[in-house]
Amino acid sequence: MQTADVPLNERGLAQAARVAERLGELGYVHILSSDLPRARMTAEALHVRSGVAVEQTPLLHERNFGDLRGTPYAELKSDPFAPGYAPPNGETWEMFHERVARAFELILERRRALDGTLVVVTHGLVCRALVERHLAPLQVDAKFVVPDRFHNTSVTVLAGEHPHAIATLNCVAHLAEQGGQGVSARLGGAV
Repeated sequence: MQTADVPLNERGLAQAARVAERLGELGYVHILSSDLPRARMTAEALHVRSGVAVEQTPLLHERNFGDLRGTPYAELKSDPFAPGYAPPNGETWEMFHERVARAFELILERRRALDGTLVVVTHGLVCRALVERHLAPLQVDAKFVVPDRFHNTSVTVLAGEHPHAIATLNCVAHLAEQGGQGVSARLGGAV
């Protein structure tokens, strides 16, 4: 299980540059990011491309798996992703979802204060929790499915104001030249 202090490798830096190029088309005015190294380095690529300042918050951290961090998956004695599993010295799912709910409130607060696009840089489990718990219930489209995995530097775009319809979900089209894999779903609206 990955430790929290792992920086982006060469591939990750290239992916961060690609997503910065893609998002540059949106003309964003604020960047809200996890302060863990991988997200921070991705947000820095956005900053370099745009000049827009980055606001960091621990509310957007990946789930804290505590003492399991750094343990190879093959050595784990139980499934850390199982419902109800509490990693030693880490966050339970309940604790994680409470923190993500506070992160969502911060995202909404920042968005309401802006005249322009907000970019949020966070981690896969946080993306899933945000979509699954805070956005999916608001979807009208019965075909909407929350992805099992959000890919590195995937783009999810919310269109409009409340109820925050999802226009693009877990899209990695910007990584196509790098052999990017993943799901791209367009659910209506413009990117």
